[in-house]
Amino acid sequence: MKDIMFNRHRRLRQTENMRSLVRETHLRKEDLIYPLFVVEGENIRNAVSSMPGVFHISMDNLKAEMDEIVSLGIKSIILFGVPAEKDDLGKQAYHEHGIVQRATRFVKELYPEMVVVADTCLCQYTSHGHCGIVKEGKILNDPTLDLLAKTAISQAEAGADIIAPSNMMDGFVAAIRRGLDEAGFTEVPIMSYAVKYSSSFYGPFRDAAHSTPQFGDRRTYQMDPANRLEALREAQSDIEEGADFLIVKPALSYMDIMREVKDRFNAPVVAYNVSGEYSMVKAAAENGWVNEKEIVMEKLTSMKRAGADLIITYFAKDAAGWLS
Repeated sequence: MKDIMFNRHRRLRQTENMRSLVRETHLRKEDLIYPLFVVEGENIRNAVSSMPGVFHISMDNLKAEMDEIVSLGIKSIILFGVPAEKDDLGKQAYHEHGIVQRATRFVKELYPEMVVVADTCLCQYTSHGHCGIVKEGKILNDPTLDLLAKTAISQAEAGADIIAPSNMMDGFVAAIRRGLDEAGFTEVPIMSYAVKYSSSFYGPFRDAAHSTPQFGDRRTYQMDPANRLEALREAQSDIEEGADFLIVKPALSYMDIMREVKDRFNAPVVAYNVSGEYSMVKAAAENGWVNEKEIVMEKLTSMKRAGADLIITYFAKDAAGWLS
């Protein structure tokens, strides 16, 4: 052995303090954005059956939920609304007193420092479950842009700090940016779902948001999971149109895309750790097959390592508690 020369990488792994000293990637509470599903009605805190630990929450129970979120040190939430009424144009998405608009006003009044991100889409509000106007079975791109801009403006008027359009219509960032600017909201940033794949990992979310399409699927506007270069084209378009953040969704199966987006564009990258990724871990943990804390923290840290500056995750409350 005296004549064999090799590097001793283990020197920097000998103790926990040594490992912490040289750790390259760090996960912080400030990196986490917690999704909330706010519903019409009273005295509702109903578990989403496919997402253990996630609830439908009515406005009268929102304060208790927010108190817990604030106590954990979480600084940002993203609001999804589940309306009582739906129609073919998704009018409740842009109604002054829509569920997301009311929830936003409530949160900003009681917790003014909380960053409120408003999901800007039509699928939860349309009777057909698609993200745009439908005519003769076809999702129409350009007519949908006006409704998305109206939705974004109404959310900004309610006090949303960030607009997060998730519809994947061509030109949606440009339309929303123009609408916000013309309405006087030039300082409200857009967190674009720039790279959103047509993924099988969304099933539990559609259960939670009541947004399963009533016909067909979303493959004509969400991306093919096989495509890499298309993701870069989508992100480039959104940056040129005025996006301030770029979301990659889903996260876990698209780490390569996340890294390329981060390396290519000078904008904060947001990983969306989606519902299917969440529910699989919860189910495995409930069966005793994995250590939930260890696997979640490894997974979230790997998203940061892959280039994510922020992470939208249903694990935010769990992770914030563990980080404490």
